Amino acid sequence: MGTGNKAIITVETTVNAPVEKVWEFWTKPEHITNWSFASEDWHAPRAENDLRAGGKFLTRMEAKDGSFGFDFGGVYDEVKLNEFISYTLGDDRKVTVSFLNQDNHTKVVQSFEAEDTNSNEQQSAGWQAFLNNFKSYTERS
Repeated sequence: MGTGNKAIITVETTVNAPVEKVWEFWTKPEHITNWSFASEDWHAPRAENDLRAGGKFLTRMEAKDGSFGFDFGGVYDEVKLNEFISYTLGDDRKVTVSFLNQDNHTKVVQSFEAEDTNSNEQQSAGWQAFLNNFKSYTERS
């Protein structure tokens, strides 16, 4: 972790799908490119994912009008199939994702260290938008 105490922000959603499907849609590049953006004017043209401790991941996110883009990536710290993922982002912030099996539903809880550029409210809203996109994509596919 970086210096100082970073705020931890948590976002969550419940997906109407079994945990095995939720896990697959969260971790497979062919699915990641269909949900890993916060709004309809963005897209994720490319994703790579080596899902194991020490493995790297990268998702390219771009505005559809070509005005801006960035790579979102990091290294996995821990992976427990259908249960838990933790990783470290390129800027050394820590992230955890829990997949809680609830019969035929799955609660996804994501916690991350806040960055210093945007307000915690903006960060929470942005990460929640990704989760909402994920939920919609997974439930309709």
